Amino acid sequence: MEQTLVILKPSAVERCLIGEVISRIEKRGLIICGMKMMQLDESILREHYAHLVDKPFFPSIVESMTASPVVVMCLKGVDVVNVFRTMTGVTNGRNATPGTLRGDFCMSGQANIVHASDSVENAKIEINRFFKPEEIFDYTPALIGYLYGTDELK
Repeated sequence: MEQTLVILKPSAVERCLIGEVISRIEKRGLIICGMKMMQLDESILREHYAHLVDKPFFPSIVESMTASPVVVMCLKGVDVVNVFRTMTGVTNGRNATPGTLRGDFCMSGQANIVHASDSVENAKIEINRFFKPEEIFDYTPALIGYLYGTDELK
């Protein structure tokens, strides 16, 4: 099964949406195999958003992402990167489809409550950035047979 990284941003933490997002993840059938709260700093944000460091809006990213602690999660599931990105919705919450996390809970392109890895390759890099190997738990929930058909788990 694939893994992906999720960050519940300060805009989710400050608005008390942590439980709502986790509930939707669990109801969808995605498996949380790592989770912790942490305070991000500019150093890790420069690494995580390296492709945006030279943009004029990067300081506002640092400001918003360090405004409060975040919750980072490692999720696993079949095609989890695409499944969770679909659940997330487009970057700007004003344009996100109702029913998506951003479509239901935000009105901003920056304060958009959640980060989701954009590829399997980037997910691996991002998970290693935010988690130590011993913080990721490889287990199979007892209800796995009710989430997937047996041929989907191979």
